[in-house]
Amino acid sequence: MSDFLKLSGASSSGNVPADMTMRKEAVMNSVRNELALANVQELMNKASDKCFVKCVTKPGTSLSSSEETCLSRCIDRYFEAFTLISRTYKTRLSKERDEQPSQ
Repeated sequence: MSDFLKLSGASSSGNVPADMTMRKEAVMNSVRNELALANVQELMNKASDKCFVKCVTKPGTSLSSSEETCLSRCIDRYFEAFTLISRTYKTRLSKERDEQPSQ
């Protein structure tokens, strides 16, 4: 039986739980990164759609300078709002973590 444990990478020193914890954390970080990317893509799509509807009243073969300016400002406002909300949310989460009793 001890040969089996050695072959499978298990040992009595407790390395398996640490290894599993590291793998779990790596998977969770990967999922977090994928979610962040999906959120940014969704923000870009929504901002583009809403700003296009607002700024381009008569679609044509090219954008006028006023339409370009409007689109640029509109997209900038979306990203400013997203950044502000993200910072506020992270701050709130940090405060909530700090206020939780240690287990």
